Amino acid sequence: MNMWSMPDLGKFSDPHCLPLFNNYGPNARAPAPFSDAQLHGPKTNTQDPMVTGTSVLGIKYKDGVMLAADTLLSYGSLARFRDVRRIATAGKYTIIGATGEYSDYQYLLRMIDELMVADQLDDDGSSLYPHSIHSWLTRVLYQRRNKFDPLWGKYLVAGFRDGKSFLGLSDLKGSSYTDNTIATGYGAYIALPLMRNAWREDMSKEDAKKLLEECLRVLFYRDARSFPKIQIATIDANGASISEPYELATNWDVGIIKYGPHIKQTDFVFDDNNRVIQ
Repeated sequence: MNMWSMPDLGKFSDPHCLPLFNNYGPNARAPAPFSDAQLHGPKTNTQDPMVTGTSVLGIKYKDGVMLAADTLLSYGSLARFRDVRRIATAGKYTIIGATGEYSDYQYLLRMIDELMVADQLDDDGSSLYPHSIHSWLTRVLYQRRNKFDPLWGKYLVAGFRDGKSFLGLSDLKGSSYTDNTIATGYGAYIALPLMRNAWREDMSKEDAKKLLEECLRVLFYRDARSFPKIQIATIDANGASISEPYELATNWDVGIIKYGPHIKQTDFVFDDNNRVIQ
């Protein structure tokens, strides 16, 4: 082969390497007209979560279902957006909370709004049940997973209709399940055992709220992506209600305890709950 001849493309060992020239037809050895997608692959803007929310907690109580989440969105490890709602209503009987990429959650909310409008336009005297919305959401997530373009998040669906409570989860893989207590994110490791231990079938609304607040307080102590500003949402026979964000009471007295030979044990006075008095 002289120095001006074409290289033998068959000698390339990588089977995924695209040839730079046509090797057949009248335009042989002319530059191959590859599309931008062939050269660079498909766009992957949504393949990595960028602005994310952490745990959402859900629990059934005697008269309905309750969800809780903080209002923080993290940009990587930066606590970037601190007043964002991650719980929304879906019709009259359902509320939805989201963990994960917030833009995907916004996209899903637009799809749910379209679903609600289409359901109303049918004007057939019926409306979607909470378990129907949960099933529809699972199918949407599974379809996107099969396109290798998932909606990056986990979604809690809570509802109450005809005297029956509903609480289910759907994730980015299209998996789903229902339970009496559900937690996403870091809460699945820390808060869920606390919720399962305290849950009972006749739990009152006040006890459920107190339990969720305590779990979110523990998560704020332990989860670097959590925040003490929270929302509580309930769905019962009276309809859906989502509270305005409010801040949890926290205690960091343990953080001022110092250890070392220059600190005497009598430098701090504690009460019965090991809180610093002076």
